[in-house]
Amino acid sequence: MRFFNLIIIALVMASTFACASEKDYVAKIKTRHGEIVAVFFDDTPEHKSNFISLAEAGRFDSTEFHRIIKGFMVQGGDVFTKEGLPPAVWPTLPAEIRSNHFHKKGMIAAARQGNSINPERRSNGSQFYIVTGEVYDEESLKTDMVLLQEAFLKYIQLGSNSDLKDEYSRLYNERKFDSLTTLLVSKRAEIEESLNVKLTKDFSKEQTEAYTTIGGAPHLDGEYTVFGEVISGMDVVEKIAAEPTGNRDVPLETVYMTVTIEKMSKKKIEKEYGYQYPAKK
Repeated sequence: MRFFNLIIIALVMASTFACASEKDYVAKIKTRHGEIVAVFFDDTPEHKSNFISLAEAGRFDSTEFHRIIKGFMVQGGDVFTKEGLPPAVWPTLPAEIRSNHFHKKGMIAAARQGNSINPERRSNGSQFYIVTGEVYDEESLKTDMVLLQEAFLKYIQLGSNSDLKDEYSRLYNERKFDSLTTLLVSKRAEIEESLNVKLTKDFSKEQTEAYTTIGGAPHLDGEYTVFGEVISGMDVVEKIAAEPTGNRDVPLETVYMTVTIEKMSKKKIEKEYGYQYPAKK
């Protein structure tokens, strides 16, 4: 029995040592607002290795956060424009869209061209965005607004809904779009029953909790590759997101970046940044 116990202890110690010695890559994105620290996911290997390679080669340095949309995201890392490469020959990466990675606040995802010219949802070979997003109440989060709008327009054509139609027209003409959204959501259950349609989207418990607490951009889930996460410096991201912008969401004052890569043990990353790696299955 004692011999058996010694074997168990030895196995536990070996496992602990392996976890402590296992290393990962940390990206440090330096801007005039401060430093953003990020890690990348092992189950998006193409995107992880591509970002690390670009950063180690210094190719991100002097690129900008060139697109800022408040309540949504900050986008940057346009290596190929900086290097003078024509857009027609910009490298792309195969989509690595994983259901366990979604657009909660602080996630890093790859920019890409739209579905009409990019049905495979291939990612731009350098540009990335960091999600800032918005916080949702659960009812708004789970409402499929595209389907609801279509169903609402059918619903108000019914003779018994003339008052609702007038209210919709008034809010629309007055450009009170927040009130208009509230009106549509409030009528969802009524419309579902009347037209016998489903106007909701399904979210996991984890997604629902994230989007109703810290926020994010749920409408992008399943469409873009999420391949990393900010583990320190979200206050810096928020400062970038607050930059005044002009035409095409470009900040009026340039926000340059310098990106370096550091390799360290996962145990040190967890200790220094409070990041928790997912348990191995």
